[in-house]
Amino acid sequence: MKTNFDKIVNRFHTNSAKWDGIAMDYGEDVIALSVADMDLQAPPVLINKMVEMAEHGIYGYTDPFPPYYEAILNWFKRMYDWEIQREWVVFCPRIVQAVSLIIQNFIREGEKVLVHTPSYMPITNAVTVNNRTLVESPLLLKNGRYEIDFEDTEKKMQEGVKILLLCSPHNPTGRVWTKEELLRLGELCVKYHVLLVSDDIHADFIHGGHTHTFIASLSEQLKEISIICTSPAKTFNLASLEIANIIIPNEKLRTKFKETMIQAGIHNPTFFAVPALEVAYTTCDDWLSDVKAYIQDNIAFTKAFCRAYLPKIQIIEPEGTFLLWMDCRKWNARETELKRLILEEAKVSVSFGTSFGLAYEGFIRVNVATSRKLLEEGLRRIAHL
Repeated sequence: MKTNFDKIVNRFHTNSAKWDGIAMDYGEDVIALSVADMDLQAPPVLINKMVEMAEHGIYGYTDPFPPYYEAILNWFKRMYDWEIQREWVVFCPRIVQAVSLIIQNFIREGEKVLVHTPSYMPITNAVTVNNRTLVESPLLLKNGRYEIDFEDTEKKMQEGVKILLLCSPHNPTGRVWTKEELLRLGELCVKYHVLLVSDDIHADFIHGGHTHTFIASLSEQLKEISIICTSPAKTFNLASLEIANIIIPNEKLRTKFKETMIQAGIHNPTFFAVPALEVAYTTCDDWLSDVKAYIQDNIAFTKAFCRAYLPKIQIIEPEGTFLLWMDCRKWNARETELKRLILEEAKVSVSFGTSFGLAYEGFIRVNVATSRKLLEEGLRRIAHL
């Protein structure tokens, strides 16, 4: 491994949502293993490019030109063997922003949007704050692995669902959906005329033996009803640069989405967004291999630590993402008690289960995309060692 990810980078006083936010209430001795950005520095070549751009000194309006789109098309072909077309790609700063625009403009108030729970909170919030009806289909936990309840999903689609918000890979459970699962889900969307909006932001973090598939790539029918939300933000730790690309093969859907962006006043990317993506998608493959290996080692370390010192916590085996979904119900099922033990006493910030759905009290989500030393110290605190 060429990159030293063991280096601890102090993120306090950088306006970090994860670190400065929790420090306001719990002080700077807290360890943040919560919000899904990495505590690992971006690739050096990308940092150097950002410095070069900053030193230019003129931060005027920016547009994506051909090299930007060429980088995206080559990335999807190289990494996923999926040939997308230039016109399918629509820049939008954030995926949650794109999802909100779709909900606001593609269906009417009160109409139904289906999600599989547990579910990433900003996505479910996008449904309710826009006065649409959130329909939950709980995933089934079978032998330590989450599966889609297709019977329940179909039953709810029969009741008038207009949009399915798919999370692929799934946050927080770490499931990587198989082609067979995606095809079955897609068939239901075709059958019941459901628009399929897929958040694939964690696609680049897939663990051994699993393969990520973009649902729109599986058939012509699915391509025509799918909106695929992608971004280099998780992959290269660029969240605050606001770079997302929405892949919409269907011309009618794409035209409507572009119109909603214009109505919302969204147009130019930030000054740093375009060069960041171009460098990330064309020169950082080796760094990505290194960071994935480091994260997989952190996952293995966490599993071994919990077996030894926190045996009542069951880690749901992650197939993708850098997030671990942990079942703490045998340790303590009450979230108020988990918060006392983990946040107030141990001074470790994690994401607690009810933020992914009220039924998930007793679960926590832990972000392991951090230096090993911080991760180990956080786990030791949780175990009260």
